[in-house]
Amino acid sequence: MTSDNRKLPTGFGRLWTAQTISSLGDGVTHAALPLLALTLTRDPMALAVVTAAGTLPWLLFGVLGGALVDRWDRRLTMWVADTARAVLLAIPAAAAVLDVLSIPLLAAVAFLLGLGGLFFDTAATAYLPDLLRRDPALLESANSRLRGAQTAMSGFAGPPAGSALLALGRAVPLLTDAVSFMLSALLVRTLPAMPRPTPEAHESLLRQARAGASYVFRDRVLLGLALRPAVGNVAFLAVETVLALFAHDRLGIDTYGFGLLLTAEATGGLLGAAIASHLGRRLGTGTALTCTAAVEGLAILGLACAPNPYLAGLALAVCGAGMGATMVLAPSLRQAIVPAHLMGRVASTSRMLAMCAAPVGAFLGGWLATTYDLRTPLYAAAALLLAMTAVTASMTSNRRVEAALRAAAPTAAPDHPATADPAREAQESVAEVM
Repeated sequence: MTSDNRKLPTGFGRLWTAQTISSLGDGVTHAALPLLALTLTRDPMALAVVTAAGTLPWLLFGVLGGALVDRWDRRLTMWVADTARAVLLAIPAAAAVLDVLSIPLLAAVAFLLGLGGLFFDTAATAYLPDLLRRDPALLESANSRLRGAQTAMSGFAGPPAGSALLALGRAVPLLTDAVSFMLSALLVRTLPAMPRPTPEAHESLLRQARAGASYVFRDRVLLGLALRPAVGNVAFLAVETVLALFAHDRLGIDTYGFGLLLTAEATGGLLGAAIASHLGRRLGTGTALTCTAAVEGLAILGLACAPNPYLAGLALAVCGAGMGATMVLAPSLRQAIVPAHLMGRVASTSRMLAMCAAPVGAFLGGWLATTYDLRTPLYAAAALLLAMTAVTASMTSNRRVEAALRAAAPTAAPDHPATADPAREAQESVAEVM
């Protein structure tokens, strides 16, 4: 992607602040909701229902939500989503004060928070390229900052804050998250207005949703970008399902040490997000994406073979760095090449594929650990990640990426000269593969 020294617009600073505050609140609730559920029941299935409820909106309404975002004003959608979530959290907070909190109520709140997150995240993803005029270098810089802040707030600061606030009262973490959503909504309201997406006349919502999904599957670059998190989630959930048990039984790590292990992964994620733009400029976005995929697979293989907690922590940090860089480079590229009127649907389709893959990975990890041993899910995950690297390498090669960028912005001058005929590459980048 093109490298330049232009500064991000002032509006991005407000968007970054809004999402940083909201991410802190998300981290608080992410820790508080399961702990609140634990004060009500010790039934593992009931606890699982509360956890799973937050992911259901993506599975049920992901593509339709993207189609709606492509019809609506993106800034207004973000504002409504955050305001609604702030008001929603007042309900379980009041229930906690009145001592009428229940598992069904927590599950319903988790579901509705997930629904609000679906609309906010999709609208924010679609709004950012409009704000930055689809400039590839600015998009990488912006996504690097957004990803870094999200990791720091929801991964580091939020969870311990949620646990500490819960000690002050069951309603306190919920009200804290509500305040974070309200502050985010107020900041979003001050963002510059962008033109509304051009309406697609005489098309039903379902037809528009199908058109968005079809656009992903018909474009080799977009399909490669969508396969990465989908296959990656199968692998990573297979590992996550057994990681605590693996750390305890094979590495001799106690509860405190396991927390440090996860901190190492999050630290790697911060580093990866910080260096993603540099990798993209140095290697080319396509090659950088291939390298980060290979790094993730090799790091999981290293984790499976780790003889002690220190090398296991290093392996997880390296894996986190690969994931952090990928989660900057891939969305930035998608935002640069997808037409504005399809951005919501394309983003939600990719996210939905990733979310649908997660339960498959969790089941796979549990089955392999039960049938064989605790290292087997890690070996299988490493093999899956490396196989996915080989499959998607040609789909998101530098040549295809540059062709897609030229097609989206014909006047842009690429950093990496094409080594093949541009017209042919542009045709290949939208070839039918399904």
